[in-house]
Amino acid sequence: MVLLVLSVIIISIIYSILKPKEVLPVFQPAQVNAELVDSTLHYKKKYHTIAPFSLKNQNGEIVTEADYEDKIYVADFFFTTCQTICPVMTDHMVEIQQELKDDAEILLLSHTVQPEVDTIAQLKKYALEKGVIDSKWNLVTGKKEHIYNLARKSYLAAKDAPYSPYELIHTENFVLVDKKKRIRGFYDGTKDEEIERLLKEIKILKAENEATF
Repeated sequence: MVLLVLSVIIISIIYSILKPKEVLPVFQPAQVNAELVDSTLHYKKKYHTIAPFSLKNQNGEIVTEADYEDKIYVADFFFTTCQTICPVMTDHMVEIQQELKDDAEILLLSHTVQPEVDTIAQLKKYALEKGVIDSKWNLVTGKKEHIYNLARKSYLAAKDAPYSPYELIHTENFVLVDKKKRIRGFYDGTKDEEIERLLKEIKILKAENEATF
């Protein structure tokens, strides 16, 4: 009996050592649906990162990539008057915020695709209605061209609206970004099971970061 117990323990230890750790992929523009990627990046197969940005949040504060330094974050694109997928996406962002509100390592970032409508005052009103925690989640606006380039050239998460300069058709995608500003996952922000997957993969990403120290 003792030998049997010892054998089970030894086998369990060996299995835990040999079992490969889960690691999330690093997404490159060439791997993503071409409709969501600016044509200048269709060829790019490595070294893609989120470009520097400067936007204003719901409190009128300037938000840049420096505010997300050494953070894992979830990004999306929306607009406050959207009546289709946005309400569901925002509700799921609220769920993520609640789940991770005590984890200072994780932040959220939502970009409006209608900056001409979503003023700072409008974003603040929306943030209050949705229970946004300012220290956790920035709703940002800025110049249309800048947001367009971020969506198409950095986050790879929006379709080009033809015949209108810098107009976007945003998608339901939530984008997971690591501490090195690389894209590590895409998730359908309208589906409960995708939010569960996102939360699970955030844990995997955190474990990956811890293993590097």
